[in-house]
Amino acid sequence: MSQSGTSAPRAGSVKQITSHSNPLVKEIKGLIAQRKHRTQSGLFVAEGLKLATDAMGAGWTVRYLVLGPEAKDNPVAQKAAATAKARGAMILEVNTAILSAMTRKDNPQMVVGVYEQQTVPLSSVTAAGATVWIALDRVRDPGNLGTIIRTADAAGASGVILVGDCTDPFAVETVRATMGSLFHVPLVKCSQEAFLAFARNWPGTVVGTHLEGSVDYRAATYPEPVLLTMGNEQHGLGPDIAAACRTLIRIPQAGQADSLNLAVATGIALYEIRRPHLEL
Repeated sequence: MSQSGTSAPRAGSVKQITSHSNPLVKEIKGLIAQRKHRTQSGLFVAEGLKLATDAMGAGWTVRYLVLGPEAKDNPVAQKAAATAKARGAMILEVNTAILSAMTRKDNPQMVVGVYEQQTVPLSSVTAAGATVWIALDRVRDPGNLGTIIRTADAAGASGVILVGDCTDPFAVETVRATMGSLFHVPLVKCSQEAFLAFARNWPGTVVGTHLEGSVDYRAATYPEPVLLTMGNEQHGLGPDIAAACRTLIRIPQAGQADSLNLAVATGIALYEIRRPHLEL
């Protein structure tokens, strides 16, 4: 992202923005609203002081840190701004009206950060030292994806693999749902073909949840490293990925619901897999 003209702010500088037409305001609005803009720029927006602190604590690169009026009297916000500035970020001071317009919220967070996206290639994922990798087949709901990333962090999973046409992990809704775990859980994006080749060579357990699974998830064994595959919200696992699983498990249901929410089902399976490591 850049601002044309001689008054463009320098890295590590502080700039006050008072105009809604400022190019940086438009750029940040575009990052929030458009996946295409996030993809082309390699940047994304995370709202809130907690996420700013988490991102910088985890070493993610911050390009811009936007501060609203309330941040001036907040020592944590000022410390975050000082850290960001020392790392070369531009600090943008704005009024509440501009912050609201930028984020499209009536009550925006006092701090909004713009960060560089960070993923790891599938080729770098190995079984060595892995606990469980979660592979999501065409996950479409940003809230589900964010919750799964947060749950993966809580359970001590090694990372999350996004297979095929998935929702954007850097959409503001996804980032918000991770509650900061985005900055601690490695993310991989790959095609179905690449994942199938990867799964065939996985030396540990390859397991998937399926309505036609023959094994109760509580009765299955999960020798690590585990590759846990979860399907699309509407259609479940695709047939090729289901066939690549060495075990298909099911989660019993007693009521009238035809299926569980994807994030809930992932949490149930993940915590069963990780149970020996989480027992007190």
